Amino acid sequence: MTLTLTIDTVRWREHHRSVLDRFPGLVPVCKGNGYGFGQHRLMRETTQLGIRLAAVGTVQEASLVQDSFPGDLLVLMPYRNGEVSPTLSGRTIRVVSSAGHCDGLAGRRVMVELRSSMRRHGITEADLPALRAVMSGWEFEGFSIHLPLNRVGGVGGTEEVAAWVRRLREERMPLYHVFVSHLSAEEMARLQNDFPRTRFRLRTGTKLWLGAPGATRYHSRVLDITRPERSKRFGAGRRQPLSGPYHVVVAGGTSHGVGLRAPRRLSGLWDRARHVAGIGHTCLNHHLSPFVWDGRRCRFVEPPRLQESVLLVPGGSVPPEVGDELALQLRYTITRPDRVVEEPRVTAGAPLAVDSAAKRG
Repeated sequence: MTLTLTIDTVRWREHHRSVLDRFPGLVPVCKGNGYGFGQHRLMRETTQLGIRLAAVGTVQEASLVQDSFPGDLLVLMPYRNGEVSPTLSGRTIRVVSSAGHCDGLAGRRVMVELRSSMRRHGITEADLPALRAVMSGWEFEGFSIHLPLNRVGGVGGTEEVAAWVRRLREERMPLYHVFVSHLSAEEMARLQNDFPRTRFRLRTGTKLWLGAPGATRYHSRVLDITRPERSKRFGAGRRQPLSGPYHVVVAGGTSHGVGLRAPRRLSGLWDRARHVAGIGHTCLNHHLSPFVWDGRRCRFVEPPRLQESVLLVPGGSVPPEVGDELALQLRYTITRPDRVVEEPRVTAGAPLAVDSAAKRG
């Protein structure tokens, strides 16, 4: 019973090096579930690339990987006074996003997060005088700006970063390193050309790890096949079976990320119409699954269980057999496969996993 992620290691690593060539000084982000690959695997890849600084999401993640990664670890979650933290190595860099939350950082390595147009957290211009009063006791690593993915109002990412750099210059702040996100190679080069005495470094996970979707695929094994009987209920909920000649039991359930959905913002009539149509299908218990057979997505017969799902094979398709593999279209950032298999090359023409974040670059 396995849900497997197969990696074309050669193609995947070729992509890593191409990204590194376009973004010198890149800082890989290895947070959460390790973008579906696992944090330890991403740390090994980062080490092989010769990169000495990687970013993780929380202090707990830093504690888990610090013994397996020889370089420095940037914790992206901002520091807060009185937080309970595991023991971290001297290679750990903490982020400060508030002048009021700097207690206990004297002598520590610190990076300052600046407030961007995303307006999530970060130091504002009004905070700079208070920040100056405390930062002299730090081992200061630089400034960081987390830009929004979708920019509105006509302001580009380079203009926003440049405005902050000019403001920090006016305050005579140390501007040796500025870490940014969601900028293109052309935008990075423009910033570097305009401010040659400051080194700009891109911080990214999606662009690096998920930028080559053709190099990876998810697949699951068929565990059992049953023929439903309309007069008899089935499953944990004792439901009336859906119409169809076969029910296919496959590996992959909620513990792997199957059937999980995040809220999304709707925009435009077409987007809203599709959402309304989806509600109609939901009312009829017609739930599309991420499992693909014969080039078509299968429907769930019942809500996925913890480690397996029951599917209805699309009409007109020859049913799979026990032991056959089904492709899956899953979001890497929420998926935890049972195993990861590295191969020299993924079989040509095999159905590929799809991640919405990868489409955005």
